Amino acid sequence: MTTQQLTDQIKIKKSFLCIGLDVDLTKIPPHLLELEDPIFEFNKAIIDATHDLCVSYKPNTAFYEAYGIKGWQALQKTINYINSNYPEIFTIADAKRGDIGNTSTMYAKAFFEDLNFDSVTVAPYMGKDSVEPFLAFNNKHTIMLALTSNEGAFDFQTLETNGIELYKQVLKTSKTWKNSQNLMYVVGATKAEYFAEIRKIVPDSFLLVPGVGAQGGNLQEVCQFGMNSTIGLLINSSRGIIYASNGLNFAQKAREESLKIQTKMRQIMINWTQSKIGN
Repeated sequence: MTTQQLTDQIKIKKSFLCIGLDVDLTKIPPHLLELEDPIFEFNKAIIDATHDLCVSYKPNTAFYEAYGIKGWQALQKTINYINSNYPEIFTIADAKRGDIGNTSTMYAKAFFEDLNFDSVTVAPYMGKDSVEPFLAFNNKHTIMLALTSNEGAFDFQTLETNGIELYKQVLKTSKTWKNSQNLMYVVGATKAEYFAEIRKIVPDSFLLVPGVGAQGGNLQEVCQFGMNSTIGLLINSSRGIIYASNGLNFAQKAREESLKIQTKMRQIMINWTQSKIGN
């Protein structure tokens, strides 16, 4: 999927919601555990109930790898189901890969060619030659960790080196890499005050923003400082949507929670458009 196609979907759906499909068998409705593939059946129900309210799905691969081959097969069935039935959806493999060049190439092939995800998250700690193999794939996107929402983010990411915070150096350096136009960045919603500085460095890039909802991030603040001319944000919500209920009505409750967020996003987009016209 191209960036323009993603932007078009945001305009059509009046939404920049990404739903995290982080399936924990201890949290899903008990009646699903009787089925042959409860992970996939859970995902399928969530997807069918919410696909018109979001523009992206983001399975965190750890929640599938934890269940061995059955978990990986459920992940494959999930991405195949999305691609076959809702091809307009932007898919993210939240795998946070990052290794030396030839290993990164194999990771990229796994997610871009075999599973056919639109994007994958990567860690930049090993530098250019660990990320560029992902960037080599046409119409695929590499979502690089920049400033994360966890408490430990302050251990390294905000430390200054030569008078500049490390996360800013990561952003600036990544722009010099080959095919950097295929980069997106992870920026945690709990760091809303940092978005203005980040936009000075990467004004046109998409930002994947976890941390709204259960982790305490504020949607309005993120949009105030993080939106650009094409919206440029994918706001992720996982637990608050997919575990809204563990009863028979779990998919409907997931839809209701998604609609609440999408309604807020619609109004934010209307207000943003009106403010631009006013200026």
